[in-house]
Amino acid sequence: MQSRTPATRASGRPRSAEADAAILAATREALVELGWSKLTLGDVAMRARVAKTTLYRRWSGKNELVVDAVAELFDELVLPERGSLAADIEGVVLQFAAILARPEAASGLMAVIAESTRDDALRERIRSSIVERQKRLVLEGRARAQTRGELPPETDPEEAVRTVDLIFDVVAGAVVHRTLVSGRAADEEWVRDFTALLLGGLGAGTPEP
Repeated sequence: MQSRTPATRASGRPRSAEADAAILAATREALVELGWSKLTLGDVAMRARVAKTTLYRRWSGKNELVVDAVAELFDELVLPERGSLAADIEGVVLQFAAILARPEAASGLMAVIAESTRDDALRERIRSSIVERQKRLVLEGRARAQTRGELPPETDPEEAVRTVDLIFDVVAGAVVHRTLVSGRAADEEWVRDFTALLLGGLGAGTPEP
């Protein structure tokens, strides 16, 4: 099932940041209490105390609304200043794991990922609203590490983009798999071991010919 055409806002009717915040909070609340299958825009509107038409002026359907509700949680992530690249990575990964441990984040993210397997527009919204926005953490971390002299400066812009993509995929993939697929805690010991592996690699040398 494909997403409906993105909703457009009526001319002359400004969006309310307060209403948006209430709607996204109500969506997360409904996800926890009702689950994905029973969540409706009507229920969200009632909880947020707004008209149902208000939701449709902002979001084209439930899929897009849930993506934005979950994306707002990940916007809470900050890169801590702990004095080293390893410590900074550990700090942000622990934050990420803590967010994924929240029922509204886990149920919402898993639901929209499942839906996106048959909805290209939804997959693109996940990419733009969550993935691309959170790559800011990788960019900030690499820049900080380069300033400290922990990483060399980048000379090839295209290679730099590929590296950022790869780092994000490795970190996000590992933490999501650990917490949501395996159902195990990404505690401080796991995060420390993961960070050491990320920075040091497997330590395998190139085989001799």
